[in-house]
Amino acid sequence: MHGRSHPRRRYRSRRLRARRAHLTRLAGTVLLVLFVSGCSSTEFFLANAPAEFSRVERRIDLAYGNDQRQKLDVYSPRNAVNRPVVIFWYGGSWVTGSKANYRFVGTALAGEGFVAVLPDYRLFPQVTFPLFDEDGARAVAWVQQHAREFGGDPSRIVLMGHSAGAHTAAFLAFNHAFLERFGADSRGIVGLVGLSGPYALVPDTDILRATFPAPFTERDWQPTRFVDSRAPPTLLVHGLEDTEVAPEQTIGLHDALVRAHVRVQMDLIPRRGHADTVASFALLARFRTPALAQTVEFLQRVTQRRPAAASQAAAR
Repeated sequence: MHGRSHPRRRYRSRRLRARRAHLTRLAGTVLLVLFVSGCSSTEFFLANAPAEFSRVERRIDLAYGNDQRQKLDVYSPRNAVNRPVVIFWYGGSWVTGSKANYRFVGTALAGEGFVAVLPDYRLFPQVTFPLFDEDGARAVAWVQQHAREFGGDPSRIVLMGHSAGAHTAAFLAFNHAFLERFGADSRGIVGLVGLSGPYALVPDTDILRATFPAPFTERDWQPTRFVDSRAPPTLLVHGLEDTEVAPEQTIGLHDALVRAHVRVQMDLIPRRGHADTVASFALLARFRTPALAQTVEFLQRVTQRRPAAASQAAAR
């Protein structure tokens, strides 16, 4: 028996691992129920609790504008130098949300070697379209100007968002003139990640109609209207059981990108809803969807530096 564990010990070890896995899945399921039901304080506490033990560096409340809502948080790997940058906008139907609640997203991305930036932005009724997207453009310009201060590469930025935040990320990734109007360089945007986003939004409630008022029309605010061949490579993830934003929104954007000959990857996930795609970045709910793994693989691919010889040849 030397060198081998006792069969009973092995059995107990397997039972312990199975019990831990069961408890993790149970906690993740509870977390998802809370996300969907809107119990914000509890849901975000559970999502962010493991982030308290993370070894990433965090800088909070850096101002990119003069308004109280025009601040952002930065999550960096330890001793980061020239790392790709991901700017993530959270959702909330343009009426609610806080960057502090999404620490789990910043920590997950920084833990994979990326510099993650999470901006707050002004919300309805303080502002209406396009002012919250102007905040997004200003945040991008600020990141490009300051990226090297926190170990980021301003020439390798990916825009990312969930729900309303995915709308902002896509709007800025595709509407090059709008982005550049606020001092950002669209050439530094090398990718887009959209989670459960409304890319062909048609306001169908009183609040949405007030948030997207006249004289603006769908032609002004729908990201799909701005897709062209200069759009960056894109990853789109959506749950097929999403009752907040129809999966057809993602399918429509995918088709528009294909028509424009833009590289696009789409994953429509069966039996998953609106919150699953972003909640999967939290440690306790990571098993719900492959969104984090897909995002990391995509980010690595689109931010990979080309060999110097290839870059020089392409420049000729």
